[in-house]
Parts: sequence; C-alpha cells; structure tokens
Amino acid sequence: MPTVSPPTQQLTLRSTEERQTGSAPFESWGRYPTYSANVIPLHWQGDFSAIAPGLLNGALPVGMGRSYGDGCLLKDGNLLVTTQMNRLISFDPETGLLTAEAGITLAQILDFAVPRGFFLPVTPGTKYVTLGGAIANDVHGKNHHFAGTFGCHITQLELIRSDGTRKLCTPVENSDWYSATIGGLGLTGFISWATVRLRPIVSRKIEYEGIQFHGLDEFLDLTEQSKDVEFTMSWVDVTSTGRNFARGIFMQGDHSAKRDELTPSAKPKLIFPFEAPGFALNHLSVGLFNTAYFHKQIHKRVVGLQDYEPFFYPLDMVLHWNRMYGKRGLLQFQYVIPWEHAKEGTIAVLREVAQSGLASFLAVLKAFGDVPSPGMMSFPKPGITLALDFPIKPDKTFPLFHRLAEMTREFGGRLYPAKDAAMTASQFQAFYPQWEQFARYRDPLLCSSFWERVTQSS
Repeated sequence: MPTVSPPTQQLTLRSTEERQTGSAPFESWGRYPTYSANVIPLHWQGDFSAIAPGLLNGALPVGMGRSYGDGCLLKDGNLLVTTQMNRLISFDPETGLLTAEAGITLAQILDFAVPRGFFLPVTPGTKYVTLGGAIANDVHGKNHHFAGTFGCHITQLELIRSDGTRKLCTPVENSDWYSATIGGLGLTGFISWATVRLRPIVSRKIEYEGIQFHGLDEFLDLTEQSKDVEFTMSWVDVTSTGRNFARGIFMQGDHSAKRDELTPSAKPKLIFPFEAPGFALNHLSVGLFNTAYFHKQIHKRVVGLQDYEPFFYPLDMVLHWNRMYGKRGLLQFQYVIPWEHAKEGTIAVLREVAQSGLASFLAVLKAFGDVPSPGMMSFPKPGITLALDFPIKPDKTFPLFHRLAEMTREFGGRLYPAKDAAMTASQFQAFYPQWEQFARYRDPLLCSSFWERVTQSS
C-alpha cells in the first residue's frame, strides 16, 4: 500500500451523481440496454471484501457508467458503485506519481493536478470517468501514437479478489494480473487504488491547428505530416457522397510551452434540457449540421491557442448530452483496422454508412500508433480507428451494425468493447481470440451483461 499523504494534503472528493442503494433500472451512457440491478455504493477500500461473501447473482464494479453499451451493466445482479471511493492517497510533484482510490474521476484528478502544473498522460473524450474505469477499459486519446493507452502510465494497482486475496500488480510484480486487469473490463477483481504517472505542463492552452481535408488520401497525408505533433484527431462527414465523400477537419495540437496561469476548470453550466424526439436526428438534419460544421471553418487551415477543455472534452460542456438521441438511446460503433487494410476498409465502411440512410452525428477518425498496450484485452493496435454513433432505430441500426462488424472482421480489425452493445459472440471471439486465456483471470463473482453476451456459445 502506498504511503498516505499527511492529512493537510489529503483530498476527499465527492461525485455530483451519487446513486442510492436499492434495486432499480440502470442504464449506460448510450441508454441501451436498460437493466434492473441491485445498486450498492461502496465507501471504503475494505467494503468489497466485507460484502462479497453475501452477494448473490454476481457483481460488477462500476464508476460513472460512461460505457456506451452493456459493459457497465449486469442484469439482475449487483452493481458496486465506486464513485464515493474517490480519495487522493499521495502525490509526488518530483515524479508526477499520483495514487488515488479507483472511484476518483479524471475530472477530479485534473482539478487537483492542473493548478500544480500536471496533466493526464492520456485522456479519453470525457473526463467524467473513474480511474478504475479508465484502467478497466484501457482508454486511449488523441495522443496514442505518442503515449499509447492509459494503462501504459499505470505503475501499480491493488486488486482485491472476492475470496479476500489482495494483489499488488505492477509491470514486474504479478505482471500477468497487471496485464489481465488493464483492459480487463472490471472482471479480474476489485481495483481499490492505482498509481498513475502524470505529465508536467506550464499552461492550460493547446497550440491548435485545424485543417480541412477531402477524402482518405488527404487524411492519410496529414497523418503522416503530423507524426511529430502529440495530439491528432479528425471529424469526418459520413453523410456526404460524390466529390465531398469523406471530407472532414483534421485537428492537431501540443501543450503550449508558454507559461500561463494554471487555474481550475469552471463547472459546466449547460444542460441538455429534455429528451429529443426520435425523429430529430435524421439523415437530413445531421447532413445539414455536418455541412455547416465543415464550412464554419472559413479557411482551409486555422491556427490559434485553445483551452484544453474544448480541445479534449467538447461534449463535457453540455451535461446529459446523450438526451439528444431520444428515449431509445444511441449505439456507438468503433473499430480499428490494421494498416495493411486500413484505407480500403475505412472507405468501404464510410460508403456503407453513407448509403444506409442513417447518419452519425459524431464521427471521429484517427490513427493509432505502434506503442504497445500493456493489457491482454486492450483494444488499440496500429491502424485507423473510426468511431460513429447513431440514434437507435431498431429495424435499421442493428442490421447496419452487424454489417459493419462483419466488414471489420473481413479487414482484420476489431471493435471496442467499451462502446459496444451489438456485436455477436462469434464476432467478439474472432476479434479477441485471447479471450479464453483472459477468462482464467476472471474473478468467479464478477461478470457483466457484455461478458455474458459475447462469451456464449456461438
């Protein structure tokens, strides 16, 4: 166990979305599916060991529930909510090593770290995920080609098994458990605390550049030209065809080297106020939005300084933005296709989406680098990754997702479990042939609806 900081340096942080104990419907961020579960908030590191022997119907540790599908759900089981286990244990400003309980959010880490001149080494597109969730899904960000996945920066973690066994896991101590737990979907045991190595910064600002492109060839050229820039990603218009097919905006940036005031972030004030009607996001409305978004950048290339909040977390500025997809919710689809088939595979997928009559409001295209992920079940590998989301239209969305998953398989790629609610068992087992090896490390008490779905006999 790491040394606890003196009381004067210790933080006790609370989530703004604490959940109550009891059986109730529980949904992921995609709002599909919704399952009833027994929700049990945990407060202390010893709580899991104390209650594990009495839990029936299995259990699953969950944080903010920002997985899009059923990776954070367990139908009729026990959801162990960790957001009240959010204490900072220690911080070394010389090394940037921060140790905290697994329920602390990345937002809470940033509130502490940024004023002290530090930042997350890797961050996903939302800061409202827990430290444990970031490890369990081995999240990635805009700098994968530079820094790899989040798990690359975890120096140690404590894993508590349901039989009470406690394992200190590092790249050298219990290294097999370390590898199984990073990207292990929260199934290897209960992560009580972890240490992450933060990186130093001198400013909140990002030196930003946005570049319009037309087609995959231009995107690939920009990717090659920007290999020395730390952060890169692209928005791509998946509604356009013809000469505008696969147009988009390539966004890149580095942390500013010019010293500036390091202030905490303001709390978001905007809230999506209602559930949008199901017809609001359709091919026409999304197409009009995409055209406007592409042309809002008047010049082909723009440069400037941008605060890190809109650069890394544009959607976090609007709370409950998932309501815009309506009551049925949304499905996310994200693949990585290796370089040897990345171009032809991405063109084929984009054409299939453009012809489907469905429209993705948020489409993100980027390249993964060759920094190896430490996790046995980690998603990223070198190639192109594309993330799409669609409002759920049962007769159209699920058939499209099945076709896209089969295309991904044909091109040698795989899908991201954290964003999945639709892939079949046969698809998952083809994408992750190491799943049976991983299953040997699964805690017998822990399960998820995702795991039940994708490990059944196909």
